[in-house]
Amino acid sequence: MEKIKIKVLLVEDNPFDAELLQQLFIRAHKQEWEIVNVEQLSEAIDACTGKPIYSCDNSSPLTLDPDSIDVVLLDLSLPDSMGLDTLKEFRMAVPDIAVVVLTGLNDEKMALQAMAEGAQDYLVKDEITIQSLPRAIRYAIERAEILKQLRESEQRTREALLKEQELNKLKSDFVAMISHEFRTPMSTICTSLDLLQASDKLTQEWREQFFRRIESALKQMLTLLDEVLFLSKNEVSQFQLQLVHLNLMTFCCQILESIKFRESKNYNIEFTSSGERFEAEMDEELLDSILTNLISNAIKYSPSGSTIHFHLNCQDNQAIFQIKDKGIGIPKKDQIHLFETFFRGSNVGKIPGTGLGLAIVKRCVDLHRGYIQVESEEGIGTTVTVTLPLHYTF
Repeated sequence: MEKIKIKVLLVEDNPFDAELLQQLFIRAHKQEWEIVNVEQLSEAIDACTGKPIYSCDNSSPLTLDPDSIDVVLLDLSLPDSMGLDTLKEFRMAVPDIAVVVLTGLNDEKMALQAMAEGAQDYLVKDEITIQSLPRAIRYAIERAEILKQLRESEQRTREALLKEQELNKLKSDFVAMISHEFRTPMSTICTSLDLLQASDKLTQEWREQFFRRIESALKQMLTLLDEVLFLSKNEVSQFQLQLVHLNLMTFCCQILESIKFRESKNYNIEFTSSGERFEAEMDEELLDSILTNLISNAIKYSPSGSTIHFHLNCQDNQAIFQIKDKGIGIPKKDQIHLFETFFRGSNVGKIPGTGLGLAIVKRCVDLHRGYIQVESEEGIGTTVTVTLPLHYTF
């Protein structure tokens, strides 16, 4: 629906010219126009960006809603700016509002340059009439709106293209990771089955060893599938927090027992705690994923026989989990990418991994409205601190 009243910001320092233009507006149906007059470019920019101004006919500060300004009539010769620089400076600060340039010279070259710099129209003061002024303003508003829509459409297209490129890369990385990570356990299973089927002279001890290898490979594959499933559910916002009452001291001890049962690598974990109240309401599955991934990473990237420090501190309605190791650390250049899906540090060498662990941890922490901090130095070790609210509030 067309606006009943059009708001015009007149940027004109010559009182005679300003009065003449306002009289033209009055004669061209006064009820259709609302005119605000300022004398300097800086005032025009302030008005169009929501800052207080002193208009020519008001002694008190005036603040305009930038969205309410339909068009700017801009004189190119102002006390604080001259020529096309006036338009350039205004356009840099205010890219979207329609602009009709005013000048005292009938210069076609200047007119074309003004249009190229972002003006929607160009009026010579001595040639302005009751008919030409409203027509120029209405055309300028229409052109500015079309240009704005084109820019928005272009921006949406660029964002869609960027998202498509990111998705294509994600798919490519996913296929490469799945191909690589499934090959080893599948080979283990196939080889173990072949040996079990090919020989009836295997001792019971050897049979049990092959079955353990098959079981370990299957667990590895199931863990990978669980990680991918979690990420896919989280990507489409299907994950819902399932809050339960937990004693965090007990929960941490259970996590450590579970890791001890699964890990074959020689290591030592020193678990300490501080605080008085360890009762919390959290999602048990997500908290398990956070702690298991972080402690498993600390073990994986630390030398055999090293000590992992795990501390729980409950205070000020927050639970702070800190895992510290003296492993290979994370190169400084890699740390900005830590929580990206499928990203792995450049110094991991042949240490197996999917690049999903920290991405999952970050999303679990975000779902709890907590935050995670990583401090690391290559060759020295890594400290990860996760802070979660003891009681999640919706």
